Amino acid sequence: MQESNDLTRGRVSARLLGFFFPMLLTNTLQQAYTFVDTVIVGKGIGDQALGAVGNLSSLSLLITGFLMGVTNGFSISIAQCFGAGNHALLRKYTAHSLRLCATITAALTLLSLVLLRPLLGFMQTSPALMRDSLVYGYIYFGGLAVNAAYSLCSGILRALGDSQTPFKAILIASAANILLDCLLIFGLRMGVEGAAIATVLAQGISVLVCLEKLRRSSLLRLQRSDFTPDRTADFSLLANGVPAACMNSVTAVGCMVVQGYVNGMGSAFTSAYSACSRYLNLFMLPSVTAGFSLSAFVSQNKGAGHIQRIREGVRTGAGIAFVSWLILGGAMFFLPRQLAGLMLTGADTIALAEEFLRLCGITLIFLNLLFVFRCSVQGLGRPMVPMCSGILEMALRIPVIVLLIARLGFAATAWAESIAWLGALALNWIAYIIYIRQ
Repeated sequence: MQESNDLTRGRVSARLLGFFFPMLLTNTLQQAYTFVDTVIVGKGIGDQALGAVGNLSSLSLLITGFLMGVTNGFSISIAQCFGAGNHALLRKYTAHSLRLCATITAALTLLSLVLLRPLLGFMQTSPALMRDSLVYGYIYFGGLAVNAAYSLCSGILRALGDSQTPFKAILIASAANILLDCLLIFGLRMGVEGAAIATVLAQGISVLVCLEKLRRSSLLRLQRSDFTPDRTADFSLLANGVPAACMNSVTAVGCMVVQGYVNGMGSAFTSAYSACSRYLNLFMLPSVTAGFSLSAFVSQNKGAGHIQRIREGVRTGAGIAFVSWLILGGAMFFLPRQLAGLMLTGADTIALAEEFLRLCGITLIFLNLLFVFRCSVQGLGRPMVPMCSGILEMALRIPVIVLLIARLGFAATAWAESIAWLGALALNWIAYIIYIRQ
């Protein structure tokens, strides 16, 4: 079995698309079992339970988004070493990534468990939803180490050009998650805690699959000397990882503020926003995947000094984003009621979700292109720009929701998202043009 994939050679579109599609299947499966969770919770337990679980989405983005940013930043450094052919430094970076990730995860687990209740209060969580939100949150964040392990292992595999192993891992985990959902929720009647336990256990299975592939890689036969303290290596990794992590978390803060305003409008609005958020997470997958693919592709080619290949790769990624918008944005615009009805049961909540989905279907192209250019800038070794774009997203999202919520009601959430996407896209696109010319 091929243990790595050199993206610095061969036809650009063929290499990039060959790397992209297994990742797309991986991310689709990952979102699919999240989607199944949502459907089972919504239809099996009720809209209120769905609202309680969805109420944690922005808080989850704050915590797990930080971890994903850190591990993705680490993988960029590892991919640049692979592209440059520096396997000794690649092993050192991998070893130090493991150590740094373990330390960061331990701190985040403690913080998330201690601050869960105060943060839910800050978000104006309805008393009717508080108990279920706490139960789900304590279980989910208690298993944060499993989430971190998968993010790091899959990130290292992508850095080496392997997008097939994470797909196999998620394929197995998805089947396990659905079976566990049915057993714990319908069989044992465990409620939202059953959904949380199923998610953590399924993630654990995906970690085991990735670890087995990494264990058999000749490039990653780590020795004790690779773990020797090295401030230069730590700084290099953190210089890529921390800005990416801060970008995700700052974006999440803006989403938490929006979630707070939505919660303040009532549980029906919370349930509608939860369903809409699930659809956004699902429909942005092709562009998220294109971004992750470009992150590895650009990083490897940056390490090898192949700038023209980077330009061609980014054009291919933008094409993926556009086609995705035509298909999935079109579904959001023309079929919003049907989509909302798959998750929600109340006529009022379906009507609210319909309004959000139609507007965001039009502006989804901004989000799609944002992923393409932001990940390309990260791959070029310029992590501060994406971090600043995360700050800009927050700076745009919060005032829009504050100023428009009284006038537009629930529709203000869709406008807040769309304007934040456009502003962040503009910053990353301009930065990409400047850096690629340099």
